[in-house]
Amino acid sequence: MKRIFITGASGCIGHYMAEALIQETDHELYFLVRNPDKLQFDYLSRPNVHILTGDLQNIEQFSDLLKTVNIAILAATSWGGVTESYEINVIKTLGLIQLLDPQICEQIFYFSTASILDQQNQPLPEAGEFGTNYIRTKYQCFMQLKELPIYQKVTTLFPTLVFGGEPNKPYSHLSGGIGDVIKWIDLIRWFKADGSFHYIHAKDIAQVVIYLVDHPLPETDEKLVVLGNKKTTVDEAVEVISAYLNRRIYFRIPLSITLINFFIKVFRLRMEDWDRFSISYRHFTYKSTFTPANFGLNNYCTTIDDVMRLSEG
Repeated sequence: MKRIFITGASGCIGHYMAEALIQETDHELYFLVRNPDKLQFDYLSRPNVHILTGDLQNIEQFSDLLKTVNIAILAATSWGGVTESYEINVIKTLGLIQLLDPQICEQIFYFSTASILDQQNQPLPEAGEFGTNYIRTKYQCFMQLKELPIYQKVTTLFPTLVFGGEPNKPYSHLSGGIGDVIKWIDLIRWFKADGSFHYIHAKDIAQVVIYLVDHPLPETDEKLVVLGNKKTTVDEAVEVISAYLNRRIYFRIPLSITLINFFIKVFRLRMEDWDRFSISYRHFTYKSTFTPANFGLNNYCTTIDDVMRLSEG
C-alpha cells in the first residue's frame, strides 16, 4: 500500500482520478483541496482517505506529511492572472516537489499541457513567449522542473484537448463548450479549415494515471506522456459532428487567413497573442500520444462520435 498525495481533485480530471483511486486501489490517499464542499466523489466510502483543507499557497504547512509520501499526483493549476498563475503553477508547484523526500518518494505525476510541446514532443518556445498565463507558466515550470535532482522520478503528463464531465463531476472547458458548437454547426459546416489536433476524455486520463501508479515507467532521464487519441483534422471533426446531428454538407468554403481576419474584424473578436499564434500554427499534433489502449486497457472515449454521445449523458 502506497501513501499518495493528490492536488487538483476538485477539477474535472481530478474527480475521475479520485473516484478511480478510491474505488480501484487500496492506497492511502491524501487529497489537498481548498473547498471540500466542491467534492462530488464519495471520500467516505472506505478507510484511509483523507481530505486536507488548504492550497498550494500554504503548502509548507504539510511539509511533515510530504516527507512520508510515496507518490505525488500534481493536477492543481491556476487559471488566474499573471502573478497568481506564476505563484501557483511555478513557484509553489516546484516548492511542493522539493518538499518530497527523494529516498521515500517513488513517483511524481506532474500535469502539464500538450500546448507547450511542438510536433516532435519537444518544448515549444512560442508557448513561453506568446502563451496565455496558464500555458506560459506551464512552460516555465516544465523547463525548471528538469533541473531538479528528483526529476528522474517525475512522469510529466501532457493532456491534449480534454473532454469530460457528468452530473456528479465538473465539466471540462471543452465539454462545457459543446453546446456552442452545436449552436453554430449550421454555419461551421460550410467552411474548410487547415488544422489538426488530438483529444482525450478525462476518464481515460484517470485510467492511465491509475495504471502507472501500480506499473511505473522505467526510470529514465525523461518520462514524457502525451495523452491523446490519434490525431484528427478540423474538417474530419466537423464532418462527424454534422453527421451526428443529421446536418448534410453540400459544399465547403476554404477558410483562409484573410477570411479568418475578416471574421475577427466583423465580429469584433478579442484576440490574444496565443490565439494569433494558434491560427498560424494550426496543427497541434504530436509524434506519439497515449491512451489506456497503449497499456492494454479499454478506452472509454476514442472517437468524435463517442465525444458527442457522452456529451448527451
